[in-house]
Amino acid sequence: MKEKLKTKKRIIYILINGIFIFLIAISVIYIIDFFSLKKEAMEESNLLNTIKINENEIIQTETRDTKAISKGAERIMKIKKLQKENPDIIGWIEIENTNINYPVLQGTDNEYYMTHNYKKEKSKKGSIFLSKDYDWNIPSTNLLIYGHNLRNGTMFEELLEYENEEFYKEHPIIRFTTAEEDAEYVIISVFKSRVYYKYEKNVFRYYYFVNAKTQEEYNEFIGNAKKASLYNIEETAVFGDQLITLSTCSYHTEDGRFVVVGRKM
Repeated sequence: MKEKLKTKKRIIYILINGIFIFLIAISVIYIIDFFSLKKEAMEESNLLNTIKINENEIIQTETRDTKAISKGAERIMKIKKLQKENPDIIGWIEIENTNINYPVLQGTDNEYYMTHNYKKEKSKKGSIFLSKDYDWNIPSTNLLIYGHNLRNGTMFEELLEYENEEFYKEHPIIRFTTAEEDAEYVIISVFKSRVYYKYEKNVFRYYYFVNAKTQEEYNEFIGNAKKASLYNIEETAVFGDQLITLSTCSYHTEDGRFVVVGRKM
């Protein structure tokens, strides 16, 4: 009897230790993964600064603000150099004084760059990417850009800070540079949403809006975005204005999304 009791205790002890070791191993893997993804994202965010541009490559334009023009031209040239490495790089997004400072990719679907970086390497952090439906030949009305919320301060996690109106007031501008222009977008709406089921009616599916076929469709999107905004923003948009929409996961509800919409200045 005593021997059986000892055997039971030994088995329980082994099981408890096994579970404890397993939990430690999982925690270590998670921590290593967390920091490796953060390191990878931070290196990517610094990519533009590592590209060297010859002064002769920068367009010299005589204006009242030559310095700003030259800086924009330099960014444009850097995008062109990045495109030689990967033609899917269509631009660079930056929100000043935040960690949002990354290349933007566009693939033939909206899945590939969820799991691959700008070098086309497999990566859990994926890339910041533009909707496949955006047509540069038109061009389309709305730059619908997606990015992961990694919960480590990188990629699009910091978009969630816009829930705080003070953060918006300190960061009202989104900068988006392509191989053609260096543009700024002023934020007009910040809202929470989710991915809706097909059967749900009369809901705001912001993620379907890329190109407005009519003025009515455009105005409906702006009206819904302004109505959904977490706080009042005076800036708005009118038909013909180019828009940018940034979207990331949010955990306020099942399949939640956090969205920031801007108008080209």
